[in-house]
Amino acid sequence: MVEVREVKTRKEQREFLDFPLEMYKDEPNFVPPLYMDEKKIFRKDYVYYDTCEAVYYNAYRDGSMVGRISGILQKAANEKNGERRVRFTRFDSINDQEVAAALFGAVEDWARSKGMDTVCGPLGFSDLEREGLLIEGFDQLSTFEEQYNAEYYQHLIEACGYGKEVDWTESRIYPPERNDGSLKRIADKLMARYNLRFGPAKNVNDFLNRYKDGLFELLDKSYDQLYGTVPFTDGMKKLMIDNFRLIIDLEHVAVILDENDNVVCLGVCFPSIAKAVQKSRGHLTPAAVIRILRAMKKPEIIDLGLIGVDPTWAMRGVSVAISAELERMLRMPGVKYAETNLNLEDNLMIQNQWKRFTAVQHKRRRSYVKKLEDGE
Repeated sequence: MVEVREVKTRKEQREFLDFPLEMYKDEPNFVPPLYMDEKKIFRKDYVYYDTCEAVYYNAYRDGSMVGRISGILQKAANEKNGERRVRFTRFDSINDQEVAAALFGAVEDWARSKGMDTVCGPLGFSDLEREGLLIEGFDQLSTFEEQYNAEYYQHLIEACGYGKEVDWTESRIYPPERNDGSLKRIADKLMARYNLRFGPAKNVNDFLNRYKDGLFELLDKSYDQLYGTVPFTDGMKKLMIDNFRLIIDLEHVAVILDENDNVVCLGVCFPSIAKAVQKSRGHLTPAAVIRILRAMKKPEIIDLGLIGVDPTWAMRGVSVAISAELERMLRMPGVKYAETNLNLEDNLMIQNQWKRFTAVQHKRRRSYVKKLEDGE
């Protein structure tokens, strides 16, 4: 018999956080989140709780933990889209349908108690969190921004009555085969035609101080219609800025300004720290910090974080300038390739971006949805 308990005690919180670390301790493609960041979900002042409610459940059988799940009521997303949804996230389970059914049943009951009529996911509090169920690419190393899951999760979720809502694809990006500078020449001509320029910065702090307001305004505009996105709150902005200070450098960012110094396009990439955090299971031990610093100084893999284009500029081809900057990064000494992370399969603008490169699609993720019936 499966017992599902709402997470309330410190012990239950530790069990919730540690379950995937134990479950995937021998999986070479699993990359844990930073443990210190995950712990924050149990703080009353967690940055998302100004617009969200959340519940956390552990599942036990014969005294042993066999699964976990979280439900999120993202009020800002519901208001934006005119919906009554709860998101599920942080679902992990042994390969047992009884366990999965008990966990999803708990989230669905919670959703009904909040007056909601739909459950969807895996989606976090915002698209800054890990999202999407891996359904292709189980033999590929996750990026630091992604959650790994076993192949059987898809069957467990679908057997609980969930169907596909959207898919994301992911690709490895290599430089264009022709190293003739053509992308840069095209970008330079376009920039000159529209009086655009790259925004200067002395260092990361200067970059953030100069462009953070324009950056968030641009992201809100360019991501407004994308699945699962929510407007940035002040807390979310601070969280992102704090994270940026730790993991970006000027070699891997580009901001394009118009003649009035408005941010019209940006690209933010990160040196991959996936392998650096694996050994410590996401804990920032001294050895882990050294590995992270080394990975940032001499990256072999670049993770694509954010690409945003002002909608009024999207049809003018301004994204070619970001492509030229990405090619520059890919040709830096020691860099092997870039990971796109999640791209919606129907986001043609971003999908077409990769046609300028040698791209190999190697992963696919899915968000599911289920309409709830009263008393179901």
